[in-house]
Amino acid sequence: MTTVLQFVVDALTAGSFYALFALGIALIFGIMQLVNFAHGELIMVGAYTIFLTQAWPWQATLLMAVVAVAVMALLMERAAFRPIRGANPATLLITSFAVSFLLQNVAQMIFTTLPKSADVVPLFRSSVTVGGLTVGWLSVVTILATAVLLVALALFMTRTRAGVQMRAAAEDFEMARLCGVRSNRVIASAFAIGGLLAGVGAILLVGQTGGISLGIGLTPVLFGFTAAAIGGLGSLPGAVVGGYVLGVATALLQQLLPYELAGYRDAFLFAGVFALMALRPGGLFRVAALSPRV
Repeated sequence: MTTVLQFVVDALTAGSFYALFALGIALIFGIMQLVNFAHGELIMVGAYTIFLTQAWPWQATLLMAVVAVAVMALLMERAAFRPIRGANPATLLITSFAVSFLLQNVAQMIFTTLPKSADVVPLFRSSVTVGGLTVGWLSVVTILATAVLLVALALFMTRTRAGVQMRAAAEDFEMARLCGVRSNRVIASAFAIGGLLAGVGAILLVGQTGGISLGIGLTPVLFGFTAAAIGGLGSLPGAVVGGYVLGVATALLQQLLPYELAGYRDAFLFAGVFALMALRPGGLFRVAALSPRV
């Protein structure tokens, strides 16, 4: 029973991480049809903000990390993506790579290539024991924080005017504009929410690893993009489901693979993803047809 419970905790923790990163990617793609690979650099901005402010009270550090990433996401949208909004997908994709490399090089000039460390919340290092099961507080915080954010985002998207406008823009952008939806405001709001999710993800990631580097956002974005693709790019429920599917698969492979193959866990994981995408190229959830965002 302890093994089963440990598996459930591991699957929920990994799935929560993946869902958090996948949501930010899916939200932007649903509205702009943009795969924003610079999303990883938003995580990097949050991580380095934590490093710079770790001497502050931890509440102020966490708040500053989220605010800094949301502001950077808004600047990214305004300076890089708004001027080329009507361009073809290849131009948007190249721009996202350009923004990614630009932010990485700016961070390299400021912080050098040497890895940094940060220890923000002492609670993240401790654990709680329930029965015979020992669970790290970071896993508990990750699961609960993701659950709260998912519920808050669902309420925002269904109960507020701005959320309804985002959903309308994701379904049919041109029709939403004709009905009076202000495209600049909707897209900026989507980037801000994506930045907020990336900021929370950066906090949890730094809490998990304790290390900060220029490429800290690369792996989370890879797994987030994979989770979003599994669920169906542009589908927010699909991104969540895809994240937890990936989390369960990760935990299963961790438990079932023999010791000599454990180092190849991700290879087996992505082989399974390839097989799934071959069977369902559009993902698990049907999304609206692609159309240009201008």
